[in-house]
Amino acid sequence: MPAAGETVSGGEFFSALGGKGANQASAAARLGAQVSFVGCVGSDAYGDEIRRDLVANGVDATFMRVVDAAATGTALINIDSNGENTIAVAPGANRRVTREQIEEAIEALRPEILVVGFEIGVAAASHALAIGRERSLRTICNPSPIDLTDSSWILNSTTIVVNETECQAYGGALSLLERGAGDVVVTLGANGARRYKKDGSHEEFKAFSVEALDTTGAGDAFCAALAVSDDPIFAGAAGALATREVGARASLPTRSEVEALIREQQQ
Repeated sequence: MPAAGETVSGGEFFSALGGKGANQASAAARLGAQVSFVGCVGSDAYGDEIRRDLVANGVDATFMRVVDAAATGTALINIDSNGENTIAVAPGANRRVTREQIEEAIEALRPEILVVGFEIGVAAASHALAIGRERSLRTICNPSPIDLTDSSWILNSTTIVVNETECQAYGGALSLLERGAGDVVVTLGANGARRYKKDGSHEEFKAFSVEALDTTGAGDAFCAALAVSDDPIFAGAAGALATREVGARASLPTRSEVEALIREQQQ
């Protein structure tokens, strides 16, 4: 990885579809869930491609709006020889999601589960989670990228899914529980995952062994699988399988693939 002010040469470039919300929606759909995506894209070729891809993956894109005032959100991802990554995001149209759009979508869709991330901005995400709690939905918050300007989302989250860095930034799992979270699931990469419960106890979940080429999107696959199953073992297997190819969407697994990996490595 390049350090500040450093140029590193010799890599290869390619572009692929991403976005945490779109990754999670696609992953959940591939795992058999009925999924609708709520968000915004720009009036550009990327936005058109994203809509086509979501629909092709079985995701309802009725509430994906096109805005003229901003480009489709884009991320620059550096991947090292070990498959680890760093990501810089230009959110663009993601930040044009409105409270009215969220309210309209939830009213029309009447979902059982609401999965929310911070690429749409913490204010919009917090509003969505508040509505979810009012409607007694199972609300899952993946508070990434990190935003410390508002903490109201914590109280309205049935489950918070964070990696180690994010967990520390938000004060730790126990602090999140004290501030109202239902439970907290911390992803630990090659070390598996840990689930902290309201009573102060926690469970450890071992990682699955796969040949990882790219960890981009693994956390999104984990989050989606947790939404579908509420089972960190199932989520861990989905996250592991999502590292098999380069790109966040290229290796999102099916339910049968996840179940096969669990049978193989937990016998």
